[in-house]
Amino acid sequence: MKLKAFSLVAALVLPFAASAADLEAGKAKSQICQACHGADGNGIGDPQYPLIGGQYADYLAKSLRDYKSGARQNAIMQGFATTLSEDDIVNLAAFYASQPAKLRDLTGTD
Repeated sequence: MKLKAFSLVAALVLPFAASAADLEAGKAKSQICQACHGADGNGIGDPQYPLIGGQYADYLAKSLRDYKSGARQNAIMQGFATTLSEDDIVNLAAFYASQPAKLRDLTGTD
């Protein structure tokens, strides 16, 4: 019963939480991210850095939360993520999700 109630609340609240994101605040906060992920999240030409432009906002937010908590391990990302507030995470995720996606295969070519 509790799980059903939680699922109902999540289904009603989460869509509104995503709409509360501030894209301009996310863009401003993305300055440090741009060194590896590029201004629009589509990289800097080095295939070792993930392309995050156009990814789903919920995926990006979960990734940042996981780096922050230590559930996902990467020393560089963990260092950055630990400084982020929940608003920062939501805004960054929304900003990068709003950018165009640039796909590439595993060879790093377009």
